[in-house]
Amino acid sequence: MSSTSTPETYHDSDAGSNSSLSASETTNNPKTSGDGVGLSNAHDQLGRKRRYALDLVNRLQNTGIQTDIDLPQIAVIGNQSAGKSSLIEAISGTTLPRASGTCTRCPTECRLTNVAAPARWNCVVSIRTITDSTGQHLGQARNEPFGEVIYNKAEVEDRIRRAQRAILNPHIPRSQILMGDEEINDGRTLTFSSNYVSLQISGPDVADLSFCDLPGLYSSLIRSTKEGSTDDIALVEGLVESYIKKPSCIILLTVSCETDPQNQGALQLAREYDPEGLRTVGVLTKPDRISAGDEEDWVRFVKNEGDYKLLNNWFCVRQPNSSELKSGVTWQEARDKENQFFTATAAWRDLDPIYQRYLRTHNLVERLSGILSDLISKRLPEIREELHQLMYNTRKDLAQLPKEPSQDPMSDISAMIYSFSFRLSRVLEGTTEAEALLQCIRPAQNAFKREIRKTAPNFRPYERKYASQRNMAHFKFLNNEEDELEWNQDSEDNTESGAPVYIDDVNRRIQDARTRELPSRYPYVVEESFIQQITKQWSAPSQRLCELVYRTTLDHVLRLVKDHFSEFGQGLLERQTRLIIMEHMKDRFEATKDRIEWLLDLEHRPFTMNTHYFLDYKDKFFSYYKSYRDQDLNQELNSALQALESERQRNHFERSPNAAVVNEILAGLIKLGITGVKAVDLVKFLPTDGMEGALDIMAGVRAYFQVAYKRFVDNIPSAIDHEMVRGSERDLIRTLPLRLGIHGPDGLAICKELAQESTQVAAKREELSKKLERIKAGNEELSRIF
Repeated sequence: MSSTSTPETYHDSDAGSNSSLSASETTNNPKTSGDGVGLSNAHDQLGRKRRYALDLVNRLQNTGIQTDIDLPQIAVIGNQSAGKSSLIEAISGTTLPRASGTCTRCPTECRLTNVAAPARWNCVVSIRTITDSTGQHLGQARNEPFGEVIYNKAEVEDRIRRAQRAILNPHIPRSQILMGDEEINDGRTLTFSSNYVSLQISGPDVADLSFCDLPGLYSSLIRSTKEGSTDDIALVEGLVESYIKKPSCIILLTVSCETDPQNQGALQLAREYDPEGLRTVGVLTKPDRISAGDEEDWVRFVKNEGDYKLLNNWFCVRQPNSSELKSGVTWQEARDKENQFFTATAAWRDLDPIYQRYLRTHNLVERLSGILSDLISKRLPEIREELHQLMYNTRKDLAQLPKEPSQDPMSDISAMIYSFSFRLSRVLEGTTEAEALLQCIRPAQNAFKREIRKTAPNFRPYERKYASQRNMAHFKFLNNEEDELEWNQDSEDNTESGAPVYIDDVNRRIQDARTRELPSRYPYVVEESFIQQITKQWSAPSQRLCELVYRTTLDHVLRLVKDHFSEFGQGLLERQTRLIIMEHMKDRFEATKDRIEWLLDLEHRPFTMNTHYFLDYKDKFFSYYKSYRDQDLNQELNSALQALESERQRNHFERSPNAAVVNEILAGLIKLGITGVKAVDLVKFLPTDGMEGALDIMAGVRAYFQVAYKRFVDNIPSAIDHEMVRGSERDLIRTLPLRLGIHGPDGLAICKELAQESTQVAAKREELSKKLERIKAGNEELSRIF
C-alpha cells in the first residue's frame, strides 16, 4: 500500500472483544503505515499475463455471468471458530466484524480490483439477495448498494456488520439499520441466511482476486447438542455445498489445531466434494494451541502424510492471539510474530526446507495466487466455449417462447385468425402427409363400403329342404368389378354373408301378398319389402362413419387451434377459439346427420334411372339363378336322358331298357313334323317351373342392390365430406371474429385481454433476456483476448 493508506489492526476469530485501532491511531502509528496487506504484497510477482487473466475474471464477475457458468473463485470454509475470518483478514487486509460468541452468519464475498494511481482506495458494500423473506429463490438475484462508497478503511467493519444485520432482519427497512444504532431484539432475527454481503474493494495497492467467506460449520459435538438447530445445520451445509460443488471452486479449507480434525465437518465436506484433493488447499490455524506432545500429528498434515492428501498441500499459518490483539498489533507485526513462531518452535523449525514453504501466510498467499491464476488460464478457453453454447441455448429458449405481445393486439389476432383459416382450408382440402386428415378418414370409408356390401341379399334358387345338399359358385360376372374378385374369394359357398333366402320363401311371400293381380303377375310390394329390408341395415354403418369422421376431423382441427393460438397471451384466446370451434363442429355434425337421414329416406323407396345397368345385372342374375334352378328340376329324368344320349353315341342305345320308349316318343314327334329333337331335349316338353316369378323377383332385387349400393357408398361419404369435412370452414372466418367480439364496440379491450401475457411467460422472458445480456457482456470481455 502507499504511505497514505490506513491499515487495520488485526483480529483473531476467538477474540473476546473488538480491539481495532481508531482511525486516528492507525493514521499516527508508524507501525501501521507502509505496504499494503494480503495479495497486494505478492502482486508484483505475477507476470503480466497472469495479472491480465485475474483482471479478466474480475470483469467477467462484474457482468454477473457467474450466475450462469462456473467461474474460478476461492471459497473459504471451516468450522465455527476455526480462525478462517482471521485468515481472510490476513489475505485481504479487510477487517471483518465479530463480537464475543458470534460467527459469520451469512456469506461475505470479497471482490478485489486493482486500479492505477492516482485512483483512491474505495469500498462499495452491497447486499446480494438471492432468496426472499420466506427462503424462496428469486428468479433474478438483486444486487443493491448498502450505503455510500467508503474511502476510509476504518468504516468498513461497521458497514459490514450493519449489512449482515440487514440480511438477517429482512423485515426491517435497510435505511433504518444503516443509520440507526439500536440493537434488534424482536425475536425475528434469522440465524443464518444464504443472501450475502458483497465487498467491491479497489485501489492502487489492491490485488485482483475473488473469494468468499462462508458461514462456519457446526462441529460434531455441537450437532449432538441443542446449540444448533437442525434447520440451521442444514442451511449452513447447503450453502457451503452450493459453492464447493462447482468444479472451478478452489476450496480453502481451514482446520483448527486445537480441535480433533474428525470433529470438524468442513474437512468431511471437502473430502466428499473433492475426494482426490485436486482443488483443495488445506490451512492449519492456531498451531500455537497444539497440546504438548501432539505436534507431530499436525506436522504430518504439512508433509501431506495424513488421510486426506492434497495436490496443493496443506499449509500452516499463525495469527495473533487474544493478548496480541488487545495490544493493538498491526498486520506487519502479526506477520513478524508468525515468522518468529515458526522459527522458534522445534516441531516446525526442524522441518526440511521442502516443507518450510508450506508455513507462513505469505507462502499461502503466493500459492493461492498461483493456483487461481493457473485455473483461470486453464478455464478461459472452456469458458469461451461454454458461453457460446449458453448463448445458443438461451436464444433458442427465447425463440421458443410465445411471440411478445405487440401494441396492436387487434391486428395480431385478426392476422392469426386469417392464418388459421388458410391453414384449415388446406388441411380440409387434403395434404400429402401420411397422418393427414383425409388419409386418416379413408380406412373408415373403406370399412363402411364393406359393411354396406355385406347387406346384399343371399338368395338361393332352390328349396329350403335342399339347403344341406346344395352349394353355389361365385358370381363370376362380377369379378371384373372393383373389389368383387377379392370379395368373392372370401367365401367358398356363394358370395353373400347374410341369412339365406330360399326360392320357396320368396314364392310364399308372393302368394301371401297377392291381391288383385292377374295370373302370372306378382305384387310390387314383394320387391319393395325385400329392398327396404336391405336398406334399413344401412343406417347404423352410415351413422358410425359420420361419428368417426366427426371425431377425426375435430381432433385435427383442434390440434390446428393449439398450434396457432396456444402460445398467444395466457391461453385465453386458444380456449375461447377452441370452444367456438367445438360448437361450430357440433353444428356441422348435426347437419351432416340430418343429411344422412335424408339420403337413407331416399333409399327406402326403390328408384333408379340407371336402366341399362339394372337390366343388365338382372339378366345376369336371372340366368345365374335359372341355371341352378333348371339343374334342380326333374333331376332324375335329366340324368336318365343324358345317359341314353351318351349310350346312343357309343352305339349301345338299343341295349338300354328305356330305349324303346324313347324311340317311340321321338318317332311320334317326327310324325307330327317336329324333327331334330334329341333324347336330352325331351325335358323341354315338361310343364313350366312354378317358381319363375320368384326367380324374377330374386334377380330384380339382387340387381337393384348392385346398383343402389354403389350409389349409396358414394353418396354418404360425399355428403359427410361436403357437410362436415369441407363444411367445417364454411363461414368460419366470419364466425370466429364475431363470436370472439373483437370487431365489436369493446373489441380493443377484448383484444388486450386476450393478448395479455402470462406472468410465468413474462418472467421467463425477462429472465432469459437478462441472462442473454450477461452472456453478451461476458462474451464481449472474452473477445478482447480471443
